[in-house]
Amino acid sequence: MISEPELVGEDGPGSSPDVVSGFDQEQGPAAGRRRWHGALWGVAGALTASAVWAAAVFGYGVGGDGKPDARGYRVESGSCAAMELKELARALGKPESETTTEMDGIEHPALHRIRCTVDFPESELGERVGEDGAGWYTGYQASLTAELHKETDPRPEFEAGSTVTDMDGTSVDRVERVPDLGDQAYLLIMGDNTLRLSVVEGGAVMTLTLSAWMSYNESDGAEEMPDAPEEPEMLAYQGHLINDMRDVMKALKTG
Repeated sequence: MISEPELVGEDGPGSSPDVVSGFDQEQGPAAGRRRWHGALWGVAGALTASAVWAAAVFGYGVGGDGKPDARGYRVESGSCAAMELKELARALGKPESETTTEMDGIEHPALHRIRCTVDFPESELGERVGEDGAGWYTGYQASLTAELHKETDPRPEFEAGSTVTDMDGTSVDRVERVPDLGDQAYLLIMGDNTLRLSVVEGGAVMTLTLSAWMSYNESDGAEEMPDAPEEPEMLAYQGHLINDMRDVMKALKTG
């Protein structure tokens, strides 16, 4: 049973919700409190309400009609070209093939969505057994889902889905908030060797996922299969994932 996901940065008084494991953000001095009297309470309340409304309009791009601002994003059938993943390619090797566009894309007046996947080359884990190259191998796959919501604000659903402790039957070991990325961003460390980075900005929601797998290439002459090596350390790639997400976001705005 997985407990509530860890939102590092909420550990104690004075902690910032935007500071998470592996990410640092400087915080300014706490603002002092002012005491209002009499009729000024009404003025203060009106100003506060106006500030909240302005933050919704300008900070998140939601107007009076409730429709989110596209913020310049375009999500179309050819948008998988935005998935270059240069940082992950430097760490894992050049992808074995071109990015594949999945068949469950949507192009609807209320929602545009694309899904893309790419496989990185396999690599050996430990020594080979026998002349035919038997042994353990590992491989990585990256996938991108990009959505552009045109009628409804995606933030409530985004926030709910970014703090789950179980996703499609797979446990979520930890949730980390990533500062300075879109309007909100979360990194999910999952129990099946998967990192999942999700970002919302205006009406755009983007999710970049990196998954690892291990397999054993069996040899006809091998007497027994050696013990499996340690599983890949996925957190080693969190910086690559974040940098590639920044590039994807830029490409979806210019493409």
